[in-house]
Amino acid sequence: MADADVPTLVEQARQGRPRAVARLISLIEGDSPRLREVMAALAPLAQGAYVVGVTGSPGVGKSTSTSALVSAYRRAGKRVGVLAVDPSSPFSGGALLGDRIRMSEHASDPGVYIRSMATRGHLGGLAWAAPQAIRVLDVAGCDVVIVETVGVGQSEVEIAAQADTTMVLLAPGMGDGIQAAKAGILEIGDVYVVNKADREGADATARELNHMLGLGEARAPGDWRPPIVKTVAARGEGTDEVVQALEKHRAWMEEHGVLAERRMRRAAGEVETIAVTALRARIGDLHGDRRLGVLAERVVAGELDPYAAADELVAGVTEGA
Repeated sequence: MADADVPTLVEQARQGRPRAVARLISLIEGDSPRLREVMAALAPLAQGAYVVGVTGSPGVGKSTSTSALVSAYRRAGKRVGVLAVDPSSPFSGGALLGDRIRMSEHASDPGVYIRSMATRGHLGGLAWAAPQAIRVLDVAGCDVVIVETVGVGQSEVEIAAQADTTMVLLAPGMGDGIQAAKAGILEIGDVYVVNKADREGADATARELNHMLGLGEARAPGDWRPPIVKTVAARGEGTDEVVQALEKHRAWMEEHGVLAERRMRRAAGEVETIAVTALRARIGDLHGDRRLGVLAERVVAGELDPYAAADELVAGVTEGA
């Protein structure tokens, strides 16, 4: 398998063979010289899998909720791919142990593919790696791809940029209501889930969240109003309602042209990220080049302002000088 050519790997992935899928994603993670060949082979085979982003603060039960979500989609006959992304960890080429343990009930299900990815240290980060891995799972026949981030902060916004629908998880007793406003997750969520709803304070958390959503930007008639669903993911309670909310949002997006718009924006962002990454690499090569040093000397001497120097540098890079 390690020496298999790209067309063979892609064909095997289309047949749903887990080892081929794993190998293709490893080529993405490792920024393989064959990466461009992989992407070129996958491009015409896109199936349009529905991408759900799952995010939330540590301790809200993301992995448990993701596992329950997988079960619900499998009951509906859907093939599911799961990408557990950790922007804070270096590439390891393998799964995070905790994710594997929590998702172990699906390990033997041929209709489920689970993969952990780490993005720290990669030039493009989550914005670079995730859409390419999603494309592999799409071609492998997944109807739904769930992208779960175990990171916080910027990764939440990045997840939203990669997903068709973003699901934000909260839990009672964690100060999530206030944190939601601070982190800006009220701006990215399409569906909100209050997990651990059997705990004291769940109703209050849902009410507070509903109030904060009401304080947000005014919506015109027909606009999407993010629903709030209460769950106990550890027991599978409320998960079917979550799937219903997700599918309702998907239908609304299709009806209003939002799904196509989001996917267009996602593709544009991917192209931009790849282009910027390439330019950064080219500029990085110039650090050992005398041209950058000469420009720096001219800035220090007052012969050039930094913007003019940057223009010269960019011109040199783009012209291949």
